[in-house]
Amino acid sequence: MQQAIYGLVLFVFLILPPVANLLESVMTIHMHMQMPLLVIAGMMMAPYVQQRFPGFFKKWNSNGIPGILLVIIIWSYWMLPRAMDDALTMQTVEIFKFISLPFLVGIPLRESWKKIGTFAQHFVYIYFVISSIIMGWIYIASESQLCNNYLIIEQKTLGWAFITVAACVLIYYVQILFIKESDYE
Repeated sequence: MQQAIYGLVLFVFLILPPVANLLESVMTIHMHMQMPLLVIAGMMMAPYVQQRFPGFFKKWNSNGIPGILLVIIIWSYWMLPRAMDDALTMQTVEIFKFISLPFLVGIPLRESWKKIGTFAQHFVYIYFVISSIIMGWIYIASESQLCNNYLIIEQKTLGWAFITVAACVLIYYVQILFIKESDYE
């Protein structure tokens, strides 16, 4: 219960207008700090929601696949330059961001991760690495401005941040493939 309160406090902090404006002022911070923090806030609130609505999760997410598919679809949407741009210019899209990332990505991710099994977890890691590399390449290689609210240099910086994140996730993925946790417990 205490973790859910911390998640709610983090969520409320992130939606405060001065904090949201500050985090959205730099493209890389918007994508790689604000959005993951919203997902983390949802993950922290997940145990309370799971406890409050156990039948709902058993009914629609019994094996974890629907939840992971929802996570992939919503996260893929927010990786698009147009979505980030719309979040800055349209109030309804920004509200959707603050609802979708914690409640349609964070909670289902925590609910589904252990249920989907190792094979599907590997698929999610690989999907995340490939999509981050593709988005990084798009942001770096594009000579035109993809987001009207950000400069081209910020766009290229975000592209390199995507490549860096992909490299870090790839290193972590290789590490979990070859190192058994039980050897170090």
